[in-house]
Amino acid sequence: MNKSSTHFCYPYRSTNKVKQKILSIITVIFLSINLFSLPVSAQTNDTAQLRQLAQLAEYIGVDYADAVENGEVVNAGEYQEMLEFSAMIIDRVSSQVGSDHKAAIYSQSVALEQAIKDKMSVSDIRLISAGIRGQLLAILPESPLPSRLLPEKDTQTLFQENCVSCHGVMGKGDGLLAKGLSPEPTNFTDKERAVNRSLLGLFDAISNGLDDTAMPAFTQLKEQQRWSLAFYVGGLAFNSSKPSTKTAQEIDLQNWINFNPTQLINADNNIDADYIDAYRASPSLLFNQQQNPIEITKSQLIAAIDAYKGNEFTKANTLAVSAYLDGFELIENSLDARDEVLRKQIEVNLINLRQVINSPGEEKQLMQLSAEIFTQLDEAEKLLTGAALSSGALFSASLVILLREGLEALLVVIALMTVLIRTNRRDALKYVHAGWVLALIAGVATWAVAQSIIDISGASREMMEGVAALLAAIMLLYVGIWMHSKTNAEQWQAYIQKHISTQLRAGTLWGLTLLAFIAVYREVFETVLFYQSLLTQASPEQYSVAVSGFITGVVILAIVAWAILKYSIKLPIARFFSMTTYLLLALAFILMGKAITALQEAAVISISALPMHVDLPWIGVGSTWQGAFAQIAVILFFAFYRISTKQKSIKSN
Repeated sequence: MNKSSTHFCYPYRSTNKVKQKILSIITVIFLSINLFSLPVSAQTNDTAQLRQLAQLAEYIGVDYADAVENGEVVNAGEYQEMLEFSAMIIDRVSSQVGSDHKAAIYSQSVALEQAIKDKMSVSDIRLISAGIRGQLLAILPESPLPSRLLPEKDTQTLFQENCVSCHGVMGKGDGLLAKGLSPEPTNFTDKERAVNRSLLGLFDAISNGLDDTAMPAFTQLKEQQRWSLAFYVGGLAFNSSKPSTKTAQEIDLQNWINFNPTQLINADNNIDADYIDAYRASPSLLFNQQQNPIEITKSQLIAAIDAYKGNEFTKANTLAVSAYLDGFELIENSLDARDEVLRKQIEVNLINLRQVINSPGEEKQLMQLSAEIFTQLDEAEKLLTGAALSSGALFSASLVILLREGLEALLVVIALMTVLIRTNRRDALKYVHAGWVLALIAGVATWAVAQSIIDISGASREMMEGVAALLAAIMLLYVGIWMHSKTNAEQWQAYIQKHISTQLRAGTLWGLTLLAFIAVYREVFETVLFYQSLLTQASPEQYSVAVSGFITGVVILAIVAWAILKYSIKLPIARFFSMTTYLLLALAFILMGKAITALQEAAVISISALPMHVDLPWIGVGSTWQGAFAQIAVILFFAFYRISTKQKSIKSN
């Protein structure tokens, strides 16, 4: 970083006709979904350009002290850079700032340039540059905030790998390449500059680089890595030797990132230097205090309403989605055990709020609906925090979580196993077992990574589950159609003699592994998350009750698996394939509904409510046209296949 920038110098082979039909259903389903899809929002180019302007203004405010002292130029190179950057700001304001704000920012930019030419004091320059930056931040959408930083050791490694050549091992700007650079790299241990440098400015410098300097853009680094580096170098000039009596919740993280320490102290008399030192030197303190899910729901809703009032509708919708996925969804099972009706009311209202918040001019309806939601959330909070869950409620919630999340996956795995057993390919069972075992490991590993290394948002979690469910639904429909074509005993014997052994040797067995993996993986991560949330509503003495509910669920699922394997194998081959076909069709129907619901919750697919409320989550049926359309498409495709194959059979006879 240079100066206030930051230098970190898918089972079986089928006929072509069947394959074409499968491709058709995939096309139909995806086209159906796309009819209701919403565009994925991203940071616009205009936003990036305005952020760079704010970065330049802060750069000048920080480094002007190196150029002018007591009205005299003390470093000609630095002074020339100040002139060039101030002229650059004027030019970019003219082309990049909207007409509603251009005049005020432009006049301040001209004033900044003139003040530099007049060699005014550092305090005057910082006042003007801070004003420019403040106005730019006011018209910019708030940047997504980091929810977790990398462990300090990992961040230090990043710094050593990317930054020391210019900024030195200790961040003092004395790296091996420093002497050949103009301007010289930033000394991050300089306290005077550090108190005038914001974390957002550091992050933008790492992300975008800085024009006309040796500071490059570190686009190869992930966002969390860049935030971690920004917090790291932003704390090198501070120490936490003096304890702070304040808590991190006394200052909003957005403000903590947007503004420098001097601005924060000037804006709030209750914030002192010790407070700044403690949290700048140890930024992990800002991320260690975890809010409970209801607090997250409330805070995200408040932020969503504020964004709506500021006409930032995309941001408001993102925050409203987060309020449900990152907050309320995590306590649904616990709340169900106490008041299922209240849970459904809150869920419906949160969905309704998302529909309202996307439309301008609906502020009155939004405020009425949000007031009702906050009242319901207060009621839910009293239920959840007034006392620990009763042992009976805790046992039921624990049991229901496992049965609800595990039954579909179990049925898919068992169906695959029974097919292999009926085709005398018990040797291939290991492929199915490999799939679900790997899914268990991967699911738990994903959860662990999400807890300690990276942050997986609720929207990302629902996206992952939705895509997995969609793939599983399509694959199950494919297998179901293949099995239906073998319900005639003569067809099956001919198929066995002619195809099954060679096809299973041709590599398609790995398709069994993939399907088993997808079916199980999509449930594991969320199941662990739900149990984690459930245990927060129980006292330590009740953990054994939750475990007993889990074990009971495992026993029930094992009995279901044993019963299906035992009795389905005894069925005549034609009846076996017929029953299995409809089981797989039912699972495809359910998973398709759940896929659409998950993608709607992640705000990938829009929500259009049916005229009547339907809530049958066990079979994936909800109250939206998108879900109904997708599930009907599954049934219609299978019906079309049956009719067409029957007509061909009649003609051939």
